[in-house]
Amino acid sequence: MEDRQIDRIDRKILDILRGDGRMSITELASRIGLSKTPCQTRVQRLIKDGVIQGFRAVVSPDVLGRAHIAFVEVTLSDTREKALGSFNDAVRKVAEIEECHMIAGSFDYLMKIRSKDIADYRRILGEVITALPYVANTSTHVVMEPVKDQADIAP
Repeated sequence: MEDRQIDRIDRKILDILRGDGRMSITELASRIGLSKTPCQTRVQRLIKDGVIQGFRAVVSPDVLGRAHIAFVEVTLSDTREKALGSFNDAVRKVAEIEECHMIAGSFDYLMKIRSKDIADYRRILGEVITALPYVANTSTHVVMEPVKDQADIAP
């Protein structure tokens, strides 16, 4: 994005679209108080500038058989750039790893894993996560109940 600032109207567009990305431009314009053409121009600019990075369906993990959530702390045996790159590349190929973040602290990465149940998670941990390049140690935190999830974010 260039040096253009996000103004109050852009923020309102973003808040509304985060709650309903399929909303028509006509409805969006009405809720913001703009006519259709300037609203559409703003949305297109937000997309072009990379502020809006895409639209997607939020699918129920229960329906997909992936309701079990675990967070895994991962410590690597080597944290030089080559090792980090190998680990990152391998992580991107694992469907069960919903999120993975490099962390500054007592471990190197924090992963969010979705699986069918604890037995399925155990398999993923033993066969997939510990087999990732340079993994030296893991520590698991099992979610008992999600309180707030990305899908819960609405305007």
